[in-house]
Amino acid sequence: MDDACRQLDVRPQTLYAYVSRGKLEVMPDPADSRRSLYRAEDVEALSRRKQAGRKRETVATNTLYGTEPSIPTALSTFYRGRVFYRGHDAVQLAQSATLEEAAQLLWAAEKPVDFTAAGATRPPQAGRSAAFTSLGALAAVSHSTSGRMTRVLHEEAEDLVGHVACAFGAQPGTQPLHRRFATGWRQPARVAEVLRVAMVLMVDHELTSSAFVARIAASTGASLAACLLAGLTTLSGPLHGDASGRVRALFGEVERLGEDAVLGHYLSTGLPLPGFGHHIYPEGDPRAAALFAMFEPPEAISRFIEKAQALTGLKPNIDLALAALVARMRLPQDSAFGLQATARSIGLLAHSLEQLSAPQVIRPRGRYVGVNPNTNEETAVVQTHNVAARPVHRNDTPKTPSRRRSVRTAQ
Repeated sequence: MDDACRQLDVRPQTLYAYVSRGKLEVMPDPADSRRSLYRAEDVEALSRRKQAGRKRETVATNTLYGTEPSIPTALSTFYRGRVFYRGHDAVQLAQSATLEEAAQLLWAAEKPVDFTAAGATRPPQAGRSAAFTSLGALAAVSHSTSGRMTRVLHEEAEDLVGHVACAFGAQPGTQPLHRRFATGWRQPARVAEVLRVAMVLMVDHELTSSAFVARIAASTGASLAACLLAGLTTLSGPLHGDASGRVRALFGEVERLGEDAVLGHYLSTGLPLPGFGHHIYPEGDPRAAALFAMFEPPEAISRFIEKAQALTGLKPNIDLALAALVARMRLPQDSAFGLQATARSIGLLAHSLEQLSAPQVIRPRGRYVGVNPNTNEETAVVQTHNVAARPVHRNDTPKTPSRRRSVRTAQ
């Protein structure tokens, strides 16, 4: 028994349970009546099944919570610490490309992309509330993506990005979006160029949480408006696309208390500094470096960034660069998220369009860890409060006895 228990990593009681459920075949040891023989093939099969179960669970958990996405995509990837859009270095692309040209690349569109958004008007109160309300209204009446040509879907996607941009303050018109934002926010042409670079750098970032949600919606045949709304509401989380809002709050603390006091508080309490470091870019976020090359942050923020880097060894990421840009140019309060939401709308729609080529609905399976449904209510309560529940598996079909090797164990 010791050998079988050791191989299966179970207690004797569990071994007896396997026998009673037909998972293990047992027979008396002809040489010693006090001992039993367990069929070696059964022991090995159970051991393999347990290991495979652990492996599947680990793979499934890792797939959803942060290591290797399982959805194929040709849109963007990371290579040697940089992000590439369809094989093009995003930082190099941002040196000259407009947002419209980046969209044509990501969507693989046959003709130039136009975000004029016919009929779109700038709402009285710009911001994410206006953007989500506008998209919600469109999602309520828009058609499914099923049975529609790619050309038609591209035209609809253009209109959706135009609506998002106008909702965040871009001036309606025929100019490229970065100039329309500069006009709407009353900024000079030099600022428009910085906005252009910032938005191209943020068009896509591989399979993020928001891209995954947009793909799920697309896999069900939902309209492009619904896919984009699903993705943008996910993007709005402070641990995702609205991380620049946390940096903006940090800058407010620096302005009130000074950089030394703020750094002392965060470092003495072990709190992570928002806007510093990125797990994908351990050597520094190249998007942030490209954006900082175009402007100087306010003096107090520059001192703070320099001291924070010296004390932590972490470099600024794109969220910090974006918040610093807003502070330097005195842009509207919600403009950092507005720029990212507009730019990332292109990527979210690209993911939605790409997902249409897959015939399956994305439907992850849950790993149930609650009360055993086979127990009655009273027993379930006792289990919940007194013991740690373990998964209960249904009996396998007993195997037909065959020629066997045996594991000799003592009862």
